[in-house]
Amino acid sequence: MEQQSQLQSLFRFIEESPTAFHAVANLEKILEEAGFRKLKESKPWEIELGGKYYVNRNGSSLIAFSLPEKVPMGLRMVAAHSDSPCFKIKESPEITVDDFYVKLNTEKYGGMILSTWLDRPLSVAGRLIVKGREGMESKLVNLDKDAAMIPNVAIHMNKDMNKGVEYNPQTDMEAIIGEAKTKGCLMAALAENVGVEESDIMGADLFLYNRDKCRLIGLDDAFIAGPRLDDLECAYAGIAALVSAKPQAYADLCVIFDNEEVGSGTKQGADSTFLKDVLERICSRLGIEEEAYRCMLAESFLISADNAHAIHPNHPEKADVANRPHMNGGIVIKYHGSQRYATDAYSAAVMKDICNRAAVPYQSYANRSDIAGGSTLGNISTAQVSVNTVDIGLAQLAMHSALETAGAEDLGYLISALQTYYRD
Repeated sequence: MEQQSQLQSLFRFIEESPTAFHAVANLEKILEEAGFRKLKESKPWEIELGGKYYVNRNGSSLIAFSLPEKVPMGLRMVAAHSDSPCFKIKESPEITVDDFYVKLNTEKYGGMILSTWLDRPLSVAGRLIVKGREGMESKLVNLDKDAAMIPNVAIHMNKDMNKGVEYNPQTDMEAIIGEAKTKGCLMAALAENVGVEESDIMGADLFLYNRDKCRLIGLDDAFIAGPRLDDLECAYAGIAALVSAKPQAYADLCVIFDNEEVGSGTKQGADSTFLKDVLERICSRLGIEEEAYRCMLAESFLISADNAHAIHPNHPEKADVANRPHMNGGIVIKYHGSQRYATDAYSAAVMKDICNRAAVPYQSYANRSDIAGGSTLGNISTAQVSVNTVDIGLAQLAMHSALETAGAEDLGYLISALQTYYRD
């Protein structure tokens, strides 16, 4: 029953989080319900030992922290990311074709599997910057309707379709949104959605998103399918564990960065000073001097949680010969010889011990030696805040597809492991 409840909460969170902005707003709701108090970077902080707080940057990244009753001897941190590969809508987005169709001018955000976005109902969401009485205001927007579609070319017009197609993002991947009479209607629809005048919209960060719902699949309901599992599954698990924790000797933090899918090099990404700034402000308000802060960092630990590749049922040869994680096999500890993952012998040992104490299974992942693989948050964030770090994830198939697949049991494993980590 607990597993079903956790999965239903995850499904609802993902469906209500079509963009990083919505994901952070929904995580804030969870934190508010758990008694966390919002801080603003632009205002002085009033914090105290035993308190629970959170702060966001750009509306798309978030750091929540829970303080013990006494000065913490170190930090217990979990990091995940809020963004997923998708299509970003460009400025001057509407294009008329053959005096009949209107389509959207878009560009890739992150490294998605392009073909999976074809022939699916899509919609538009993001944020609008509008002129208000007291200056510029940010408003979340979500059309929440089947507003767009990227149509495939019929096989009759491309007989080689099933022999492999290289999709051009500019010509093949633009979505139709209506007939010519809809030209100029997008911004009007967005303005109506948030209750402002179109002329008040001064800027927008808009994205196409997949309208598919999360669901259980398999004869035994062993798997979950849904959009944005990478990495909203880990983001949700991190916050779910944090709100149930009561810190003792250590301060507990959950860090949700934006822009991991495009390199993290933004003011709200893992390569920014966001985490460093927050930690320094916490220490300043608690009267922790720099020397004590450095000692505290040496006693700290970071779990970087970003989903991992499961062995593929049709292409097992793509996996390493020995490190072959599978869905529902528990926490995946990720290794890379060139440190694209931050795991080392010490941090792996700590993670294994956490899993053992939580009675949660774990497994290992390494790339084939002739496949470069990707990177994640751990080694990027430690460039700003250097602590012992392990990179982990949950095994999934079709990473960066418009619809991904993961194990139904693994969410519970991750929440249990992170609860044990925060508790102990």
